[in-house]
Order: sequence, then C-alpha cells, then structure tokens
Amino acid sequence: MTGFLGEYEATLDAKGRFLLPAGFKKQLAESAGEQFVINRGFEKCLSLYPMNEWQPIFEKISKLNDFDPKVREFRRYFLNGATICELDSAGRLLVPKNLMAYASLDKEIVLSAATNKIEIWDKAKYQEFFENFSPGAFSDLAMQVMGGGDNNISI
Repeated sequence: MTGFLGEYEATLDAKGRFLLPAGFKKQLAESAGEQFVINRGFEKCLSLYPMNEWQPIFEKISKLNDFDPKVREFRRYFLNGATICELDSAGRLLVPKNLMAYASLDKEIVLSAATNKIEIWDKAKYQEFFENFSPGAFSDLAMQVMGGGDNNISI
C-alpha cells in the first residue's frame, strides 16, 4: 500500500511515548523500517513520516535555491524541530518535548492518516477541528480542491 488510511486514538505516557497502532504498522511499507521523522505539521499538530517517505521530501528541500529568502524561510520553519525517532522494543515512539508543546499534546492523542504520513493531534483539538467544520464547508472545499481542471475526479 502506498500511504495510510485510518484514525486511531492513543495515550502518551509520562515520558511522552505512545504505542504505534497495529493498524498503521500493518500499512507500513517493508522499505520503511522502524525509523521515522516527526516534525511540526501545518496546523497545530505533528507529522510523522516513515523514513522512506521523508527521504524524498528532504532531498527536494535540499535542492532548493538557498539564495531565495522564501526558500530559507520555508526550510527553517519546515525543518525546525524535525527529529528522527525509532520504534523501541515495545513498539513505542517518543515525542520530543518541544514538539509536544508545539501541538499542545496532553495525554490523549489521535493519530490520523494523511496520505504518506500520520498526523498526531491532541484529541480535544482534533475533535474541535471537525466540530467546527460543517458539511457544507467540506463540500465547498472538496469542489475547490478536487472538482476542477486537472483535479476533476469522481469520488
């Protein structure tokens, strides 16, 4: 499978570790191994990339023009806090404290599939995100993103 599907709840322990859900483990490509990169997401969540998905992104960022101030700004923000982490013997991943603070992660978290990565959300913030998004707004967004030009597909 290329990418992830699903949504799982998990609990952070006192050290900031969580058990990677079996549903996601089963979807990992063999080439992914047990290493991941965790970093800030675009919203107040974290993004967890299997190493095989992170490498092409990092390579593309590395090739951007360093003379362009927008590139430097993007690179700083996107890579700020990016950390390699590895599954421990119990199948847990450790979330760095600075990233926990960024995403306001407490104890209860939600891991949500986002194509080639997994988003990690504070459970209350995740629920709030969907409670504040109406079906009409979702329909409008779907039309803008998927319904025109080269993106015209049927779901």
